[in-house]
Amino acid sequence: MIPQHIGFIMDGNGRWAQQQGMKRSQGHYAGAAVAESMVRLCADLGIRFVTLFAFSAENWGRPEEEVCLLFQILLQYLTEKSDEMIEKGVRIRFTGQKGNLPKTVFETMERIEKKSTRQDRLDMIIAVNYGGRQEIWDAVIKACRYFKDKDLDGLERESSEMLRRFLYHPDIPDPDLIIRTSGEQRISNFLLWQMAYAELYFTPTLWPEFGKAHLEEALESYASRHRRFGGVDDYGTSFKKRDFS
Repeated sequence: MIPQHIGFIMDGNGRWAQQQGMKRSQGHYAGAAVAESMVRLCADLGIRFVTLFAFSAENWGRPEEEVCLLFQILLQYLTEKSDEMIEKGVRIRFTGQKGNLPKTVFETMERIEKKSTRQDRLDMIIAVNYGGRQEIWDAVIKACRYFKDKDLDGLERESSEMLRRFLYHPDIPDPDLIIRTSGEQRISNFLLWQMAYAELYFTPTLWPEFGKAHLEEALESYASRHRRFGGVDDYGTSFKKRDFS
């Protein structure tokens, strides 16, 4: 049983660099390379959606030098790698409060989203300036504006799923599996609405060391679980390792 949508909380770049006697910046560069590798592996597996938690709304609290570096790496990655990924059928999308980003970052994201809109092999969603609580709050505000002059009796008959249409990307299915590296066991404000029934997988492996074997272990774990969604068992088939070489 292969998940349709995987979310990655990419944690541990700085700690990995410190353990190697390197600067934190080198850890972030190494982490970007792993992110690219994971997208390629997921595409080869037939996974349809991958969401990468690249920069949270809370990351603005980091030292200014590190914040600038993170955006520099993102721009470099998008500039150097996006054309190749688009050619291979990857649609590149972004989620978060994009309007608050530096102008160069925002314009680059807009250009790449537009250029890749017709690709359909895999959707790579990069969460930048993203916070799950903020997304829900933004959705509530949009819903209030939409229903301002409408019949509230009709609204009362709606289910809570109605709010989905006001999320940043309502067309993207909920993640089936969330993987977090570095040993931390929390979700850190990531896709709070969407991950209601996601399977969670925590690994002590730091993100720059996360590779093919670690992904396979996570998928094995996912395939062994019984996803009930509040109902009866849904027994899937085992994940079989594939040769990526």
